Amino acid sequence: MASHGKVKVGIIGSQFEADIHAASFQLMPEEAEVVAAASPTPAHVEAFAKKYNIPRVFLDYREMIKERDIEMITIAAPNLLHAQMTIDCARAGKHVVCEKPLCMTLDEADEMIAVCRERGVLLMYAEELFFTPKYVRAKEMADLGAFGEIYLVKQCEKHFGPHSDWFWDVKRSGGGVFMDMGCHGLAFCSWFLNRPKVKSIFCQMGTYVHHGKTIGEDDCICIVEFENGARGLIENSWARRGGMDDRIEVYGSGGLTYGTLHIGIASPTYSETGYDYAVEKAPTTTGWSFPVYEELWNYGFPHEMRHFARCVRGKEEPAATGEDGRLVMELLYAGYESARRGAKVDIPFHPGAAKRPIELWKGPLD
Repeated sequence: MASHGKVKVGIIGSQFEADIHAASFQLMPEEAEVVAAASPTPAHVEAFAKKYNIPRVFLDYREMIKERDIEMITIAAPNLLHAQMTIDCARAGKHVVCEKPLCMTLDEADEMIAVCRERGVLLMYAEELFFTPKYVRAKEMADLGAFGEIYLVKQCEKHFGPHSDWFWDVKRSGGGVFMDMGCHGLAFCSWFLNRPKVKSIFCQMGTYVHHGKTIGEDDCICIVEFENGARGLIENSWARRGGMDDRIEVYGSGGLTYGTLHIGIASPTYSETGYDYAVEKAPTTTGWSFPVYEELWNYGFPHEMRHFARCVRGKEEPAATGEDGRLVMELLYAGYESARRGAKVDIPFHPGAAKRPIELWKGPLD
């Protein structure tokens, strides 16, 4: 592999998250370039490659990772595929950026970490909230003592449901909204507080709106207790109408701060006929809507991908690692166990033989 110049990237996937990856590399093109994409659906991957001028297309990612010049792979595939794809990429000598959640089980997480370490490649966990400019600034202020001793960090992400059908199928996704978006809040609270040990987790969840689509939960409230005395409060929903709501609140002995990814970058708009796009997950643009600008930039995706490329070149140390992803997996399992018990679950926690986090709440699915 090259030791200088732009990092050559291959993307596994060709739909929503893969589109974000490709667009993000183009927004910050100085460190990396996408040279290949792989997806088993010809029409999808060909359209994706054409949209982003990606020169090489593969229907099997295992063929793509044979390309000698490709240095880093980003995985934007369903959750149940993450582990095997990561292992295959590592054995081919490729650095890996794996989308959240890291995988389906703790055993998979351990194997992914071990194989990447053994092969001398980076396993980087794609948690964009570590790079969201507004949230990064809040953490900088917190680390400077602006809010005194922090006792509560809240992260909220809600909308009316995911883009792709596989999210609704818990055998493929591993769970509902807590698996899909709770992983963001769990990672964010740990990172914001500088990764203190987790003491316990408590979750309440249910399926309130989407009974016909999934047996997974579509709304969840989670409280995480850290050993330093701080708490994380995480709210997630697939049952919120009106588009995306993504925000944080931080409270300390000497101050507080709020942050939202949409207020402040949106323009209140009224249209009788509607228009092309307002914001992620917004179902319509007729009537009142709140179109945003530079959406990916404000979410932090370009900063994330630039950082990962710089890590491949040794210019930076990974801010989001496989170990971060493993902690999130442990907390996801413990959260579903908490929902089953109706009580706190202590950390560390091992889920036993469960193949998917949601099985600790719903029971075995196979």
